[in-house]
Amino acid sequence: MRSTKTLLNIAVIAGFFGAAPPAMAGGDVNVYSYRQPELIQPALDAFSRKAGIAVNLLFLDKGMIERMRIEGENSPVDVLLTVDIARLDDLKQAGLTQALADAAVDQAIPEKFRDPDRQWFGLTMEPRAIYAARDRVRQEAFTYEELADPKWKGRLCLRDGQHSSNLGLFADMIATHGAADVGKWLTGVKANLARRPSGSDLNQAQAIAEGQCDIALGNTTVIATMLADDSPPEEKKWAGAIRVILPTAGDRGSYVNISGMALARYAPNRDNAVKLMQFLASKDAQETYAGDTLDYPIAAGAEPADILKRFGVLKPDPVPMSDILKYRQQASELVDKAGFNDGPGE
Repeated sequence: MRSTKTLLNIAVIAGFFGAAPPAMAGGDVNVYSYRQPELIQPALDAFSRKAGIAVNLLFLDKGMIERMRIEGENSPVDVLLTVDIARLDDLKQAGLTQALADAAVDQAIPEKFRDPDRQWFGLTMEPRAIYAARDRVRQEAFTYEELADPKWKGRLCLRDGQHSSNLGLFADMIATHGAADVGKWLTGVKANLARRPSGSDLNQAQAIAEGQCDIALGNTTVIATMLADDSPPEEKKWAGAIRVILPTAGDRGSYVNISGMALARYAPNRDNAVKLMQFLASKDAQETYAGDTLDYPIAAGAEPADILKRFGVLKPDPVPMSDILKYRQQASELVDKAGFNDGPGE
């Protein structure tokens, strides 16, 4: 829960951004973010100290595209920060980003995590992992493919098949195996479900801890947050009952979703915006950013938070994020075709 001070700060910032564009501070850089301010403010503060450029931040957990469309060419925003590859693509498809050809950003961000048109760039990654019951599952290595193995019948929990985290994984598998094979795989996974898909990744961890199932799919950030010192005791207990296993996609690695950044189409402070994007792409900034969000940094050589190192070394699946985006709609259609969300036996 955010503190009163944080809420007041957000209200002040929102009022500032709500003013007419001429009231925006010249020489600053203005950011719209899907991510909560307390998670990204340390990295933005570090940029301000280094560059001497103030950052004005507005948290928009919904309605970003609608707001920017209303603002049009008078939009004050320079840099867009998101928490999901699908949201990055939504901004691009809405025509609200512009290309950035910058050697420093390209050097820091591997090609897999960049839009081919340079309309968006990844910053951190979050693998789709296996949650396994410590006291009931001895297996220490998994592939996504084997989630359809009948040995897991009645032992698997999963959130809604149409959730963005799942669709990304399913799209990744289509890019590798083709739609026909993934359709069969989804049918096998459905047959192994212990219950109808529902809840959040946290709820899947709870279900394992309470014995409702033995394995689940979930993001690493969720368990890392549950294990943190300031997490509720009950959540720590659930997380403690689970081993997090970074699965492989065949021999390729783990599927990851990304948070990312984009240069706003009408950025009034473009030069400062590029400086901020260069900074956020750097190794040191990503370690700060990912350390607070408990994601994995993308920049080469950047170290993840210590709590993530408990889960082993992450090897991202090399399928480009842009290819995964191509198959998300097809993945959604396959989920419906399989009746996946109806649960097992239906």
